Amino acid sequence: MRFFNYVALHFQIMSIEVRHISKKYGSQQALKDISFSLKKGEIVGFLGPNGAGKSTLMKILTTYLPPNDGSASINGYSILTEGSSVQKSIGYLPEHNPLYLDMYVREYLEFNANVYGIDKLAIEEVIEKTGLRSEAHKKIQQLSKGYRQRVGLANALLHNPEVLILDEPTTGLDPNQLIEIRELIKQVGKEKTVLLSTHIMQEVEAICDRVIIIDKGEIVLDQLLKELSKNQRQIVEVEFDYRVEEEALLQIPSVKKVENLSGFIYQLHFTTQVDMRSHVFDFAHDNGLKLLQLHQKNSSLEQLFTAITTEK
Repeated sequence: MRFFNYVALHFQIMSIEVRHISKKYGSQQALKDISFSLKKGEIVGFLGPNGAGKSTLMKILTTYLPPNDGSASINGYSILTEGSSVQKSIGYLPEHNPLYLDMYVREYLEFNANVYGIDKLAIEEVIEKTGLRSEAHKKIQQLSKGYRQRVGLANALLHNPEVLILDEPTTGLDPNQLIEIRELIKQVGKEKTVLLSTHIMQEVEAICDRVIIIDKGEIVLDQLLKELSKNQRQIVEVEFDYRVEEEALLQIPSVKKVENLSGFIYQLHFTTQVDMRSHVFDFAHDNGLKLLQLHQKNSSLEQLFTAITTEK
């Protein structure tokens, strides 16, 4: 039985499978031996600082660029030898959403439907799905940035692809537009496999099931968001009415690290997720100290990202 399960897993076709991809621009190494896979139905955040190699990988997966080494497949189709099938399997929203601004929304989608050879009923379906009904009669140049992103997403969905690759889909949006597009991506992600390239940590936390962090062309983290949250460290920020020696604060149970932020304000890093504020209160009471403030924080994806991508 174990052997059967292993074989079934081994031969399962992944929606996206990347195998040892490397890419150079002249002497600059943009990607170094990148490997990962995405199962059907996953929404995965591909996170990294600017220049980390995110857009390069997006272009390789969509067959716009060839890799120097390695290979990848989309729904079992090779990017090296089955480019046409790969393109049919993917809905791609590039970072700089290319739109014909003089066209009306419906006209633009009809134009692309003709290119794909798609029934016009699909146009009405994506207009409805992406919330463009009230804007469909307008020229694209009249639309806000948020609605232009909706048009780009509608176009990516037009041929009903199984995989969506979205490169910085919320760049330049205001807070309201951000929320709208994030919610739209989450809804779409219930039916598709989504690879979302971004440098915004909150984006990943709001939308994704899993995060892959890339830095200097290499993967430095690949983990489920729920597993990351389990491993979050607890941080308690406390202000006393008097200076306290670090050695004394390290005697509080489970304290791993103490930082003096300023004056009498300290940040205590704990090795447990159990709420330790009562222990800090007891410490203050036992040592005749007054608490001026006491609150709990948790290490965020943003802190993890900063720590990983600034390591030498």
